[in-house]
Amino acid sequence: MANVTSSTTTTAGGVSGVRIVVAGDRGTGKSSLIVTVAADTFPTNVSPVLPPTRLPDDSYPDRVPITIIDTPSSEDDTGRLDEELKRADAIVLTYACDDPTTLIRLSDFWLPKLRALEVKVPVIVVGCKLDLRPENHQVSLEQVMSPIMQNFREIETCIECSAIRLIQVAEVFYYAQKAVLHPTAPLFDQETQTLKPRCVRALKRIFILCDHDKDGALSNDELNEFQVKCFNAPLQPSEIVGVKRVVQDKLEEGVNDRGLTLTGFLFLHALFIEKGRLETTWTVLRKFGYNNEIKLSDELIPSSFKRTPDQSVELTDEAIEFLKGIYELFDSDGDNNLRQTEVGDLFSTAPENPWSEAPYCDAAEKTALGGLSIDGFLSLWALMTLLEPSRSIENLIYIGYSADPSSAVRVTRRRREDRKKRRSERNVIQCFVFGPSNSGKSTLLNSFIGRPFTDPYTSTEVNFDRYAVNVVDQPGGTKKTLVLREIPADKVIDMLSKKEFLAACDMAVFVHDSSSELSWKKATELLVQVAGHGEDTCYEVPSLIVAAKDDLDSFPMAIQDLTRVTQDMGIDAPIPISTKLGDFNNVFRRVVSAAEHPHLSIPETEAGKARKQYHRLINRSLMFVSGSGRLFLHCLSLIFLSIISAVGAAVAIVGLAAYRVYATRKSASG
Repeated sequence: MANVTSSTTTTAGGVSGVRIVVAGDRGTGKSSLIVTVAADTFPTNVSPVLPPTRLPDDSYPDRVPITIIDTPSSEDDTGRLDEELKRADAIVLTYACDDPTTLIRLSDFWLPKLRALEVKVPVIVVGCKLDLRPENHQVSLEQVMSPIMQNFREIETCIECSAIRLIQVAEVFYYAQKAVLHPTAPLFDQETQTLKPRCVRALKRIFILCDHDKDGALSNDELNEFQVKCFNAPLQPSEIVGVKRVVQDKLEEGVNDRGLTLTGFLFLHALFIEKGRLETTWTVLRKFGYNNEIKLSDELIPSSFKRTPDQSVELTDEAIEFLKGIYELFDSDGDNNLRQTEVGDLFSTAPENPWSEAPYCDAAEKTALGGLSIDGFLSLWALMTLLEPSRSIENLIYIGYSADPSSAVRVTRRRREDRKKRRSERNVIQCFVFGPSNSGKSTLLNSFIGRPFTDPYTSTEVNFDRYAVNVVDQPGGTKKTLVLREIPADKVIDMLSKKEFLAACDMAVFVHDSSSELSWKKATELLVQVAGHGEDTCYEVPSLIVAAKDDLDSFPMAIQDLTRVTQDMGIDAPIPISTKLGDFNNVFRRVVSAAEHPHLSIPETEAGKARKQYHRLINRSLMFVSGSGRLFLHCLSLIFLSIISAVGAAVAIVGLAAYRVYATRKSASG
């Protein structure tokens, strides 16, 4: 691959300018170094601290503007120095070649200072006044700097220079700029001398994209196409032969009879980096849309979806069909069991496996062999799309989805509209699971994803939201994906303080221990709190009560209390289940069915009923009042809303009757 410099935007990763801060002990040559690189001549007199110095854009091949910041050495200006260091894109630390104490100060003061300030930018260590080094102290730069670089990995490059003799002055700022535009750290592990995992994953994806015939090797034509895409210049036949020879001499498996293998492709990039040609690998990565974190640039991934809080995002049929094909491709033995190693292979072209951490790692049902069935696989994708749609699209692209990213997802209809139309068309239903501690919430989630019952009870309170997701078969052969989200009892109050907490909820389930009266009372309190929040925010949610631990004896008066509460609130009777006995009473199918009819099973509080009754009275009165009286009565209705909350519904109704008479007389006289 030719070392061709591409355009500024591609090479620089969109960087519009580089700010280089020069720091070091007094008398180490900071200001003289800056003046010399700017004027190409050594100054006779120089100010103690220079103003910001801008180098011409064409000073270096990348044509990215460089601003050099000189810094004070006085302890009185520590605040100013610290601020400049924090604003730097790269830092040049100077020491004097003729003064060993300034070299020692790098390890004892300057480098620890940068760490204390949490400055995480490339550092270039520069030995100035090379011309003044004593003849009897001539040692190699490697000998001098190796111990320091072992302890301070943030050091990108070390170089010595002489401003008065114009030796390697321009190179100092070239390496500083290069460290910003083409950093080593994301690509290469200096300690192990190997490519970093994320770099390997990105290069593997690029290799697969360029291997058009999918034969596991880049042919001469594919190599040429890759070269033109990245460097705007083809390779000559002799150059292709030369590239392959270099690889084959060092790594026999890097080339086969079909062309350059993935192993050879990775070896070439490691070789470029070892030889200091990081810009070659960065040019390739940026041409394929990667940023400095070796992730796809934000502009390639839809990051915002126009939707209200009560709308959600789902995969389209096109994306689901693509994922089914991917599953079949990686389930090589066709046993409907995608093993963990196969999941790892599937995501080997992504920066990391997105399902290796919460909330995804334990959210789906595992097969008897510990892998994922096709339903479990698609369920995890549905969960990631619901919670993090941009991340879902990003990972679809990483694993080979080549269609328009926006075609992979759709935004659902508003839940409020679903209630009006008395039907939900969602394919993914999110259910919040409420309940007091030790009521059986976690056990319900575990049973949903096929985990066996465990006894005795152990606390499952965690610091992150816990989810369980699975496919639920409905009558008629339809399938819905149900997402259960466990709501910790001690976090309900905080969550209800947010107006839009219930906006994303399709169903609410309230779990209680059927053998404990206290558990039932706490579950009832939660039901009233959640229902009231829904009424106040207009995010009412269909609700069901689950009476867990049905294998135990119910508390006295249980039937009467349960019947009274459910009838008063207008919801179905509790669903008894026993996870211990494996009796789930079709609870998950019933949750999905209730969510599909969102106008039903909505609990009503006493305050909510009073509010509805008041509105019915107002509407009925408006049917008999016309003209100016109607407008007057409408204004009065606004007053009565506050009267109800302050005095009570009875007072408002009496007052309403009086004003109705007044309004009728006024209309008749008009």
